[in-house]
Amino acid sequence: MRGALILLAVGMLSACAGDSPDGTSATGGANTGLRFLRSGGDEEGFARATEVRDLRFPADHGSHPDFRTEWWYFTGNLTTADKREVGFQLTFFRFGLRPSGTAAEGSDWRSTQLWMAHFALTDAANGRFVARERMAREAVGLAGAEAQPLRVWVKDWSMEGRSEGGALALHLEARDGDIGLALDVATNDSPVAHGEKGLDRKGPEPGNASYYYSVPRLTAKGSVTLEGEELPVSGSAWMDREWGTSALSEGVTGWDWFALQLSNGGSLMFYRLRQEDGGTSAFSAGTLVGRDGGVRTLRAGDVELSALKEWASGKTGARYPVAWSLEVRSAGLKLVIEPLLADQELDLSVRYWEGAVRAAGYWQGEALKAAGYVELTGY
Repeated sequence: MRGALILLAVGMLSACAGDSPDGTSATGGANTGLRFLRSGGDEEGFARATEVRDLRFPADHGSHPDFRTEWWYFTGNLTTADKREVGFQLTFFRFGLRPSGTAAEGSDWRSTQLWMAHFALTDAANGRFVARERMAREAVGLAGAEAQPLRVWVKDWSMEGRSEGGALALHLEARDGDIGLALDVATNDSPVAHGEKGLDRKGPEPGNASYYYSVPRLTAKGSVTLEGEELPVSGSAWMDREWGTSALSEGVTGWDWFALQLSNGGSLMFYRLRQEDGGTSAFSAGTLVGRDGGVRTLRAGDVELSALKEWASGKTGARYPVAWSLEVRSAGLKLVIEPLLADQELDLSVRYWEGAVRAAGYWQGEALKAAGYVELTGY
């Protein structure tokens, strides 16, 4: 369920259908995008995630234009040579204006697909968080996705590389003014399918689901540019992939998403769908991967979440719970999660909190630490 789940992109990109030819945003302020997600928009003619299917690689690393929304989501925790902690996010969103195969008549700038990309860096030592945005139509080569050769791009921001089976070797590239990222990420581990073999249901409505998998443990090495200074970095990264055609169920106001790489070699993904009455939707879910690679599906009742600290944005007035206690009692796992910075709010065409975090706790009596990312929407 991501982070920005598909779903932040839907509202913003819908609003931008009348933008300038190259997709530069003409909107005048941020919104959460949630009103578009509740309505679902015009979904007629788009494919729906209704059946369990086998994940296929490298094909599923590429685009699925029959579905309305899709994203490629990268986050990671990096360290410079002098031990400075740096978090990064690089996300590519695709949004279908009309079903695949529908003609986009007229100018060569017209397209049935719109794209948005978000790039953010967290410089913990200097207390600085910077977020930037790119938008483009899938026209005249401005944006798109390919499985062979593997490439996703929005203007000059890109992900490209190779896939052999489930293994990946990718290069991430983004630059805007005084910030930049040039990072090689790789793994030999197979992707982790969420839900029922990758079919992840978000609500009781037929087709209110997506196909969702993650690559939770990628090694990372390259450079980041902060305030114009290029710094060598190394660390770890997480990749989320999701596509579907669905909306938030009535009464769901947002979500809290957690992706953590555990120091014992395991990983945890969990998202909580928040309801208007303050409760948790029964369709909240996640996946716990053990050090031995064993995969356990988590349901809403398996995970206890408590907010420990709140931060108020001076820019937007939104209040976000930025520190958490997370417990999976049946697995003997308990963690306290803290942000590298309290202020990791993206106030772009859509507004949400997406930030690098660290955690500490225990699993079955063994002390452990964790690093990862948290996403908070609808606040």
